[in-house]
Parts: sequence; C-alpha cells; structure tokens
Amino acid sequence: MEFFKSTSFSKAVLIGVAVTIPIILGIATDQLEIGLALCFGAFWCSPSDVSGSLKHKQIGILFSGLLVVVISFIGGYLDIVNYLLFPILGILTFSIAFISIYGFRASLISFSGLLALVLSFAHILENLEIYQYALLVGVGSLWYLLLSTLWYYINPKAQTEETLNETFALTADFLDLRRQLIGEQPHRASLQTQLMVLQSELTEHHQTLREIFISSRKSSGKSTYHNKRLLVFVQLIELMETAIANPVNYNKMDKLFEAHPEFKTDFQKLISEFSYQLRVIAQNLNKPKHFPNNKTLSKIFETLETDLLKFKNENHSEDYERYLMLQNLLDYQKKQFEKLKKIKWLLGNPDIATSQIITKDKLKRFINSQDYNPKLIFRNLSFRSTIFKHSLRLAIIVMLGYGIGLFFDFQNPYWIILTIIVIMRPSYGLTKTRSKDRIIGTLIGAVIATGLVFLISNPYVYGALGVLSLVIAFSMVQKNYKASATFITLSVIFIYSIIEPDIPKVIQFRVLDTLIGAALSFLAMRWLLPAWSYMEISDNLKDALKANTAFFKSISSYYKKKGVVPTSLKVHRKEAFLQMSNLSSAFQRMAQEPESKQNYIDDIYELVVINHSFLASLASLSTYIQNHKTTEASEDFKFITDKINTNLDQICVQLKHMNFEGSPNSSTFKTADFTFPDHHLSNDITQLINSERRRKEAHLIREQLYWLFSLSEKMLKLTYKFNT
Repeated sequence: MEFFKSTSFSKAVLIGVAVTIPIILGIATDQLEIGLALCFGAFWCSPSDVSGSLKHKQIGILFSGLLVVVISFIGGYLDIVNYLLFPILGILTFSIAFISIYGFRASLISFSGLLALVLSFAHILENLEIYQYALLVGVGSLWYLLLSTLWYYINPKAQTEETLNETFALTADFLDLRRQLIGEQPHRASLQTQLMVLQSELTEHHQTLREIFISSRKSSGKSTYHNKRLLVFVQLIELMETAIANPVNYNKMDKLFEAHPEFKTDFQKLISEFSYQLRVIAQNLNKPKHFPNNKTLSKIFETLETDLLKFKNENHSEDYERYLMLQNLLDYQKKQFEKLKKIKWLLGNPDIATSQIITKDKLKRFINSQDYNPKLIFRNLSFRSTIFKHSLRLAIIVMLGYGIGLFFDFQNPYWIILTIIVIMRPSYGLTKTRSKDRIIGTLIGAVIATGLVFLISNPYVYGALGVLSLVIAFSMVQKNYKASATFITLSVIFIYSIIEPDIPKVIQFRVLDTLIGAALSFLAMRWLLPAWSYMEISDNLKDALKANTAFFKSISSYYKKKGVVPTSLKVHRKEAFLQMSNLSSAFQRMAQEPESKQNYIDDIYELVVINHSFLASLASLSTYIQNHKTTEASEDFKFITDKINTNLDQICVQLKHMNFEGSPNSSTFKTADFTFPDHHLSNDITQLINSERRRKEAHLIREQLYWLFSLSEKMLKLTYKFNT
C-alpha cells in the first residue's frame, strides 16, 4: 500500500498520463505523428522531475525542453552518410553528456538530451517538417511541465511528507546501529562502514529537505505547515549529531562496559526505545494520538540514574572517572529525549511563537548554490575531470555501439546506444551493477513477454499492458533497477507488438541489443579512460578535513567567547557532515572497483575512519557546549586547540601533494615533541572545586581534546606516507 502512496508511483502515473493522452488524441484525430511528437517531448523531460523545490523542478523541466527541441531539430538532419554521421554523433554525445559538470539537475537535463538524440534515429517523419516536429516536442515538454505543476498544487505536501518520513526511518536505523556499537563488538569495522553509508544517505535526505523547506519559505512566505516541519527537521539533524557524539573513545567505553555489563544493557535498551519510537512516529506522521508515550523512556532513565548514583556511592575515588563517563553519556541521551519530546510536540500541531521561527537570512546560509560560471567548462576540459572522461568514453562507445548495429544489420541498432546511455555512469561500480541488473531484467522480461504474446493477440490489450508496464517500470527505477528493467522490456515488446507482426524477432533483437549495450558499457568502464577512485579520493579527503577544521575552529571559538550560538557554527557543522558523506560515498565507490585498482585501500579506509571519528568527537564537543553552561576556557585549552589547528593545517598542506598512484614515502614522519597536559583544562576546575557539573565538563573537554589531538597526529603520519 505504501508503494502506491509514494511519490515515485505518482510520478510514474503522471508520466503514463503525459505520454498516452497525446497518442490517444493523435489516433482519434488521425494526427498520430503530432501525438508522438508531444509524447516524446513529455517523456524526455520527465527525468528532471525529481525531489526538491517546485521552482527548481520547473527550471529543470524547461531547460530539458529547450535542449530536446534543439537536439530534435539537429537529429532530424542526421540521415546522412556514415562517414559524416559518426563524428557528428560522437561530438553531440560528448557535448550533451558534458553538461553534467553543472551538478545533479544538469545531469538529468543531459540525460534528457541524450534520450532525444538516440530516439531521433528511431522516428522517421512523414507529414511534419523537421522544425515543426522539434517545436511540437517543445510543446510536449510544456505539457509535462503543466501536469507536474498541477499535481504539485493538488498534493503539495506529498514530497515533503514522504522525504520526512524516510528521514525519520533512516534516523531510527542510525540510532540502532549506534546501539550495536556500544560495548565490545567483534564486527565493529563492518558496523562502522554501515554507519558511514547510512550517514551518507541521511545527509542526502537532509539536503533534499533543506531545499524543499528553504525554497518554500522564499516562494510561499511563512507557511505554518512548513515552519513546523522545518523545526521538526532541525530536531532530526540534532538527533543525528547527538547520536554520533561519544563522550570518550571506544576503547575506554569498552573496558567500562566489560566491567559493568548492566550499564551496557541499560543504555542499549534506552537507545533501542528511541529507535522504536522514531519508527512509530514515521508511520503515523499526521496521527499524533498514535505516538508512543514517554513513560517507557522515563522509567529507563530513572533506572539508569538510580544505578549511576549507586555506582558512585559504592566505588572508590579511582572509579570516579568512570562515573563521569557514564554520567556524560547519560546527559547525551537526556538531550535526545528532549529532542524526541519536542518532535512529538511540534507534530501535535501546537501554536508556534514568532521567536521559534527561523529567519530567511539564517536559512539561506544552509543552502549550497551551484556554480554556473562558464569558466567551469574550461576547468573541466582535462583528463583530471571525471565528467570529461565519462563524456569522452560515452561518445566513443555510442559510436562503436551504433556501428556494430549497422554492420550486423540489426533491426533497431539505436536500442544498443539507448542501453549504453541508460547504463553507463561515471563510476565503475554503478555501471557494473546496472549492466548486470539490466541484462537480468531484460531476460526475465523477454521470457514473460514471450509467454503473454502467445496467449494474447489483441492490440488494445498490448497497448494497455505496455502503458501499465511503463508506469510500473518508472515507479521502481530508483528502488529496484532490475525489476524496472523487466517492466521496461515488457513495455517495449508490447508496444512493438502492435506495429510489428513478427513478435519473436522483436524479442530476439531486444535481448541481443541489450546484451551488446551492457557488455560495451562494462568493458568501456574497465578499459577505456578509466577513472578509478584512488585517483581522486585525495580531493574528498581534503574537502572533509577542511570542513572538519572549520567546524573545530567554530566550536573552540564559541567555547572561548560563550554567548548565543552563532549560525556559522551550525553552517560549519552541516558542511562537515556533508563532506564526510561525500568522502564515505567516494570510498564506497572505491570498494566496488576491481581489487587491482584499490590502491592502498586499507590506508585510505583508515583515513576515512579517522575523519569520521574526528567528526564524532567534534559532534560531542558541539552538543555539549551548546546545551550546557560552561566555564571560562583555560590557557591550556587555548594552547591545545592551537596545537590541533596547527596539525590540521599541516595535514591540509600534505593532502595537496597526496598521491596514491606511486610508492609510499619510505621515510617516517616524526611529530614534534609535545606533552599533553595531565591536569584539567578549565580554570575553575584546577583547584578541585566540589562541583559535579564542572567536573563533568572538565572530564569531557579534556577527553575530547586528547582524542582530537591523537587523531590529528595519526592523520599527520598517514598523509605524510603518501606525500610526494
């Protein structure tokens, strides 16, 4: 049932309506060619209709429409001799694919242009002039834009609710993984990898929600609905940050929980309940009466506080540090509880005070604007650019694929290049996966279609099944590409069965063309201008470290100055999480590549984990100092933060010259002599004032600074190893 409520399904239905109505009207008025032109225009622009603000969707569809009009016009004149056709096809493919340098939406516009280019080989005009056909394709894109905009106004909350719902569920999964990492864990490395992947997915959802909420505020003013959902979103971000936060490093916590397993059980039970409640909220987002009450969590907190007090009174003074560790961990969970209660309150439709509304000026700082400078084209005309190599590779393989189709006189040689542009992606792992899924899906679809066409001979049934298969295919393309490929194959075969009497021949060539296209895509990624991740992951490492450095400087500055939490700290936090997500994604791409191309993957993995640990420690500091009244920063605090900053700056310099292609540096990096202070780092605590709050602060600040310093030293040694 959830599938039919999803925006993926509604968009697929929208595409189905957009492409079938022009064809039906064309058949009814004996103007099928016009209907097909409108159908193609709508279909080619649909990829730009993705999650995000309405304004960005509309701009994306309009630019797609403009591109497909131009390509349709040019494509109409491609009925030329082969020695001219092939270079023109290559140049057009490269130019259209190269548009992707301008970001995600540009890559979707590029895909629309490639579809229009490929299918210009399939459609031969009989009654229309080329310019008329191109203009009608443009009208078709406007037809789709109209439908998409109307659907948005009919159901404006659908996208927001679905993305928010998914974010709740992912946050619950994230908390559950953090629960599993508590205490000694034999599979910690695997769990940390899963955690980083999940964090990347969460960050993507956060980016989508930022665009939806902030752009909505710009266009529609201070909507009460959007204000409340925005405040819920803010709590979800802080829930993730606090979940990452860890009051000390894992080794110390492991020893503590090994000695006192009852605390491990209690904390795991507490986090598990948080996760459970988030899932229930996700399932009942607009039904606050169905939200779980707070009694279960309150009881667990009471048990933990009682056990902690007993632990404090029964143990000797040397165990006081362990008590502080547990108390700080409990404080983090209390903050989670406060955030969870606020989410429930906000979703219960309360009256929002003006002071709680986030101003537009602050919101603007959380949106990353895409650089559309024309100079970006010239900067990417280099073999160092992944998009440049992908565009060149795609152009070569499209020419080769079309040449194979012509040479062997295939029924529809353009199916080969259609398969290539759909499958081939800039990354090896994704292309390999899509090639495999496309082949399997096509074979399954061909088998099913073969059985059905022998049982059914009614062209109207074929048409209905073709449209139904198309809708299902588009609704599943993001969630299950193999199933999507199956239904695309069914749709193509059913539609061709209406106009082509020799159905087995259609199926045969469909399978053969898909196999050739998938094989060419995979071989090209492996051997033709490969862009292995080790060649560019140093840039991701540098960006992640720069973001972590800026976040650390914001935290230390705020700890020194106190006062109102500056927006810049939250912006730097967002950027640190975003760059960490990019780094994790880059490493995952590397892990999917052939082992022979995974240069120094263990060292790179260690650098990724260190950066993740560094961010976790920063999240701990950030969460603590924003939610507690802290004492004046001591001279030792300033001295150590300066030392960490010096290390980070030095690492950034070394990352500029990092190279994973050659042999590692034979010499060993020697760190400067430095003794970490043993006494506490807050002036008010050096005299052992009998204040538990100050002792907790001193313990946490010192532990985090020591951990950050240790991590920066490790990074210095690792980056020096590959510094050329």
